[in-house]
Amino acid sequence: MGLCRPDAPVKFTALTGGVSSLIVKVETADQVFCVKRALPQLKVAALWEAPVRRNRDEVAWLTFARDVSPTSVPHVLGEDEQDCIFAMSYLPADNHTVWKQQLLEGVVNPSMALAMAQLLARLHATSADNLDLCRSFDHDDDFVAIRLSPYFLFTAEKHPSCADALNRLVTQTLAHKKVLIHGDVSPKNILIGPNGPVLLDAECACWGDPAFDLAFVLTHLMLKSVWRPALAEAYLSAFDLLSTTYLQGVNWEPAAALEARTCDLLAGMLLARVDGKSPVEYLRENWQHALIRHQTIAWLNQPQTKLADMRAQWKTA
Repeated sequence: MGLCRPDAPVKFTALTGGVSSLIVKVETADQVFCVKRALPQLKVAALWEAPVRRNRDEVAWLTFARDVSPTSVPHVLGEDEQDCIFAMSYLPADNHTVWKQQLLEGVVNPSMALAMAQLLARLHATSADNLDLCRSFDHDDDFVAIRLSPYFLFTAEKHPSCADALNRLVTQTLAHKKVLIHGDVSPKNILIGPNGPVLLDAECACWGDPAFDLAFVLTHLMLKSVWRPALAEAYLSAFDLLSTTYLQGVNWEPAAALEARTCDLLAGMLLARVDGKSPVEYLRENWQHALIRHQTIAWLNQPQTKLADMRAQWKTA
């Protein structure tokens, strides 16, 4: 990619935290950047394979997002399409805090939830009805392999009582492809930068249902409230602010329809983060798992249409 001189000293440091890619910090005499390579098998307990060409989708998504909001994504510095590797700007930890870490420490900043909702709605709205993006990102097989199968189909095998509902989530999500989605809007992939949120890890990006992105981030706020019940009100207030702000920015379809699909996906994702291929690591107590299973299975079998209703019914202890 022409980023290092053959005769110049280079320092490589593997970065930790992800399960789907090898990410290396590269330091030369005059610059610091990251190199990312997708792994064919994710580093989780269950067998989870995914196509490495998702690296190309991530580069394309980052390029799109940078045009929409230049300070909200890393800058792509180079790409090796053949080997599915790309280089991007390195964002130092001293002024880019991982949102997940802040949430786990009990720091729940309403302004971050507000900014994240605004950014997500803006990205979705800008991509809506873009036929070029639709053609270049329309690959259902990859999204099923990377997201829908490990989350919903795998979980359905463990829960016969709501398997039909989980299987329908796959069909429903694929039937409402309206915008370019990120596909992994998790607090671990969101940095709190000097100019607001910065989104990372867009290797699941595809032409899809915007409700998937919204439900994905809301899932993590609900899970945190079970992990630290004493701070449940703060986490759920962030849930309220993020969801209502995002829905106010929906202009490509009726917001109520999108909200109803988000409710369905939220129920499925909450259960999947306990019993799917990628369970969250911080929920370790049996009572936490039992609580989540009880509430989400009820929602899957009796679907909700309002996020506020789900929030009101959510029990954290």
